Amino acid sequence: MEPSSQSSLSEGERPVGAASRLEIAALVFFVALAVFHTWPLATAPGTWCRNDNADTMLNEWTVAWVAHAVVSKPLHLFDANIFYPEKRTLAYSEPMLPQSLMVAPVLWLGGSPVLAFNLALMAGFALTGWALCHLVRVWTGSWAAGLVAGSLGAFNAHIFTRFGHLQAMHVEFLPFALLALDRLLSAPRARRALSLAWWFTLQALTSGYFLVFTAVAMISAVMVRPREWTGPRIRPTVPLLALAVVVSTVLLLPFLLPYWHIRHEQGFARSLDDVLMYSATWTDYLASGARIHEAWSGRFFRGDCLFPGLVTIACVSAAVFRRRAWRDPRVRMCAAIAVVTFCLSFGVRFPLYPFLYRVVPLLQGIRAVSRFGHYTLIALAILAGFGVAWWLSKLPTPRWRVLAAGLLLVVANAEASHVPIWYTRFEGVPRIYGAMASQPGAVVAYFPFFARSSGGGNARYMLASTSNWLQMLNGYSGFAPGSFYRHANAVAGFPDAGSIRYLRQMGVTFVVVEVAAYDGEALNQIEDWRLRASNGSIRIYQLNTQASTR
Repeated sequence: MEPSSQSSLSEGERPVGAASRLEIAALVFFVALAVFHTWPLATAPGTWCRNDNADTMLNEWTVAWVAHAVVSKPLHLFDANIFYPEKRTLAYSEPMLPQSLMVAPVLWLGGSPVLAFNLALMAGFALTGWALCHLVRVWTGSWAAGLVAGSLGAFNAHIFTRFGHLQAMHVEFLPFALLALDRLLSAPRARRALSLAWWFTLQALTSGYFLVFTAVAMISAVMVRPREWTGPRIRPTVPLLALAVVVSTVLLLPFLLPYWHIRHEQGFARSLDDVLMYSATWTDYLASGARIHEAWSGRFFRGDCLFPGLVTIACVSAAVFRRRAWRDPRVRMCAAIAVVTFCLSFGVRFPLYPFLYRVVPLLQGIRAVSRFGHYTLIALAILAGFGVAWWLSKLPTPRWRVLAAGLLLVVANAEASHVPIWYTRFEGVPRIYGAMASQPGAVVAYFPFFARSSGGGNARYMLASTSNWLQMLNGYSGFAPGSFYRHANAVAGFPDAGSIRYLRQMGVTFVVVEVAAYDGEALNQIEDWRLRASNGSIRIYQLNTQASTR
């Protein structure tokens, strides 16, 4: 292995205090970039939102639910208040525990789910950029290379197509996992194995997709460094790699068991037909929503943008098309991650994928395999950092290096820019929904009751439920149980007598109605309920039935 003498020199010559100040400065830099790239979100983070997207509201609800459940019923974290009477309903999507806990104090202090979501969104951009900067700086010894790599990785083309998906924004633990793996392979120590397990676990908890993607990344990285875990190195290294696997599995097990249960109880799995629908195509790697690319790239847009960017391509070329580049095991690690995730992003269009799908159970929970391409872009950003470090080292004076680095940063961020981002206004959860909070144990049905084809309409009810946390028949998530479809069919004629009878059988206590969708006279003639509250557009009725709990 070729050691990074430049990195060790930089670490050894700079005082610890100075290095810490530079780390803080880098973090502030990426916070500023996060504000810029999400503008004008920072001007009113509690008001601006993307609630035109049901997934955004799902994730706002998720963040709020986790903050609520960890202090009120932590042992029942996954028994969320949607899809009554089912259990483990949080596992129908992603709990995003690290992201949710980051902003839980905002919610505990009375902030809205929209504010918490937006702060977590900007934190994801900033922390991912900073972590990638830290990784590349340690590996190359160049702060400039780190800043460029962090910019390219955190603000890539793919991430701006996923604005409603908070789970996609947080890749800040992957760089530390790569650092830990590199150090473990270089000099096997138990504490380095434990560090690897810790960072892997944190990244896996941000997203079920990232659990799989990070595992693939780690395996790919190890495979291209065989000298460090075969032959005479097998005895000190392989047991410690196994230790990292075991520890991370133990740490993740409590959070994976709910998914195992719903897989066996509900038949939750993604078919290869699902995978085909969400597999990448070659044109996805030409698609970008950035302002500067709109003129030529718009024709390739299908929903996923995976274009690496011209700056990334140029810098990666400098990193890998040099004779000595491949002597650096870290370059090989990142190149392997980029190649493997690129191939897997094509799903069933990649010949080996059907076989891997059958033998790796975790892949059966992945539908949008095109998102493997996100890790491709992250790996290319790290490789670009190596290219920037090499380029800058060829310049004759520090002044030229500073000017060149500044220019690269400006061009990289200008190329990635989507600003201004379009947002809608959030006026707050209507206070009327809080009228039900005084009756814990109640069950609510919201109408219109949106069926699966239009199930995203239920997401706004979930956001409304954050004001009372009552169980609800409605729900929206990545998966819907069979009982949801039974509910939808049984109340399709609402407010007819059959619907009311079914609601009573299910133990529903409150019926919340958006008045504009129904004949007001028909609602008033129902004898089995009484009007509990109204604000003109929303009515809350209480059924004459005893409340039912799980």
